[in-house]
Amino acid sequence: MLEILAFDRYGYDFIPGEFLPPGKDEYWLRNSRQDKKSWRKLLPDEIELLTKNGNRCPNWDDFLVCDPFDPALIRGSNFYGLVRLGSMQNVLLKFHDFCIPAGIRNSTIISCDIGNNTAIQDCSFISHYIIGDNCILSRIDEMQTTNHAKFGNGALKDGEDEKVRVWIDVMNEAGGRSILPFEDMIPADAFLWAAYRDDTGLTNRLKHITQERYGGFRGNYGTIGGSSVIKSCAIIKDVAVGCHAYIKGANKLKNLTVLSSGDEPSQIGEGVELVNGIIGYGSHVFYGAKAVRFIMGRNCNLKYGARLIHSVLGDNSTVSCCEILNNLIFPMHEQHHNNSFLVAGLVQGMSNMAAAATIGSNHNSRANDGEISAKRGFWPGLAVTLKHPSCFASYVIIAKGDYPSELNIPLPFSLVNNNTHKNRLEVMPAYFWNYNLYALERNSWKAGYRDRRKIKVQHIEADYLAPDTVEEILNALSLLEGWLGQAGYSQRDMTGTGGYIDRINCHGLEKGKRNEIIIKPLEAIAAYRQMLRWYAAKTIAIFLHTRPDLKYRELESLLAGDPQMRIRGWVNMGGQIVPAFRVDALREGIVSGKYNNWDAIHEVYDTWYGEYPLDRARHAWALLAMQAGGTLNAGFLAAEFNAAAETSRWISSRVHKNRAKDHHNSFKKATFRNESEMEQVLGKSETDSFVKYAREETRRFEECIAGVIARLKNADD
Repeated sequence: MLEILAFDRYGYDFIPGEFLPPGKDEYWLRNSRQDKKSWRKLLPDEIELLTKNGNRCPNWDDFLVCDPFDPALIRGSNFYGLVRLGSMQNVLLKFHDFCIPAGIRNSTIISCDIGNNTAIQDCSFISHYIIGDNCILSRIDEMQTTNHAKFGNGALKDGEDEKVRVWIDVMNEAGGRSILPFEDMIPADAFLWAAYRDDTGLTNRLKHITQERYGGFRGNYGTIGGSSVIKSCAIIKDVAVGCHAYIKGANKLKNLTVLSSGDEPSQIGEGVELVNGIIGYGSHVFYGAKAVRFIMGRNCNLKYGARLIHSVLGDNSTVSCCEILNNLIFPMHEQHHNNSFLVAGLVQGMSNMAAAATIGSNHNSRANDGEISAKRGFWPGLAVTLKHPSCFASYVIIAKGDYPSELNIPLPFSLVNNNTHKNRLEVMPAYFWNYNLYALERNSWKAGYRDRRKIKVQHIEADYLAPDTVEEILNALSLLEGWLGQAGYSQRDMTGTGGYIDRINCHGLEKGKRNEIIIKPLEAIAAYRQMLRWYAAKTIAIFLHTRPDLKYRELESLLAGDPQMRIRGWVNMGGQIVPAFRVDALREGIVSGKYNNWDAIHEVYDTWYGEYPLDRARHAWALLAMQAGGTLNAGFLAAEFNAAAETSRWISSRVHKNRAKDHHNSFKKATFRNESEMEQVLGKSETDSFVKYAREETRRFEECIAGVIARLKNADD
């Protein structure tokens, strides 16, 4: 509702009197954010020159400056409330090809602190901001901060009603897994909050510590970090911007924190509209993208009209053109094309959505409370449509099709196919290992290659064979052997010595009455067993390699235990793989008050990361001991290391073979006039950068194996 106020208080009374702490004035929070500067009042001749240059201020006593100060650099501008300027000299500020002189021209400034040699030009309304040194602000229609600004954090300020608190409804549209955003949130925090909803003590404590850190007093000013550039924007309201940020042509930015630094500068581009969110360090939002109630992690890209709503997007992710609603997405997610759509799900990273994929139909239930849960490496193919609720093991690829019913696929590394001709669901377990190692290995490699984060708060496990996926493999083996037994096959058949088995029936993978088929079950069992041996031997070899002073007896003492007591429960905490008992201990510690802020919780994550190599090595040791029938010795370990070296060579050759298929495919060649043209466009499989990388990795691993085997020969020393 429009109000009419007295003009003489324009720029003052930012904090209503009832919200001022005893003994504080309206500038107390503003002053706490500033280093002490030698501000002074204007000299009479400076006021005269400023007035002569078309500047207006009702009270020049509240216009403070630092030396050196050149009043000639301020022209045609209006100033209200307490305005404090840093030093201002006749210098130029240049960013790319955009170059303007320092100073303030044709602008209205209300109760702001402005840093040294900053340029403000043609800005109609800038109110209650702390602006850093060497910034450029040009052609901004409205940039203001309210006294109750929260900058995207899900907290309340003094006197606010609970109904104005901003929640993010991740994983479930109905809001049953809502979390409160905050500027330091990483996917592990979001998962901890959203996944353990039965632990009401935990969720209540997380709400409390978030409110304690980000809520409370009114009166925080918006900030523009040093060396930031903002130009040609319409509305910027209640936004905190870090240093070295670049924002141009945005339509509306409201209630945001834009994290940015010199090492990880963030950018926001033309036509963008962002409301109620956090943009992570080094992230980019371009070309008409829209986001509401969201968190973007570090080194993320949102572009080409993408929509991100009620969602958390993990580090190193890219979303183009498409739409994401009510999702918690872990790092390394790729989603492109204008007709991709992802709604109400948990996607645990290393994932890729193809064009026309519709993940989560809302129309097979009486309520919008369905969920999709997909572990690492989720890969729905072209035009895949999935129903709520559905669950997928790690590294499941889904063939094109409209899947008519809910799915539960507990078999990792599988290919899922909707065979409409035979009206059945078909699953080929271990598909990636047997038929597409290039994609599997490259997916792990690119996770590290594309990680541009300078500071890695969220830890990420990029290896496709880790304790979480290994436990899934063990579960899958049990399921396959059970289905084979139900089909009348013996243990001898399951070892592969009883002949070839093309397919068997299974059950429990799809809601419905049609047939469910496992394709090539014996191939899958053999592949899974090979993967287990490869993981276990490689893990222990690398553990030994990184500890050159560790003797075999010390290794045995450090890792050995009852194979039956291996850690079976592992949790993907935002990309970091952690034993479940550690997560449970953290939850108990939060509820008890042992960990009473997010910094303390993040320190626990770091501790886990330091303990992970040993946790993983113990898991691998128990796995090898189980395969050995009990205890291990140096001879058995050496044999497994040699087998691992052979597997490494096999993987390298398969990577090359998978890549070479493209070059030998007659249809692939059809668009080229000759072999030479194809090589110029596609290159040769032998010179493919990842093929060469795989070979180099094999060479390094063989050197590692040779070294640790030599140490095992002296096991009794």
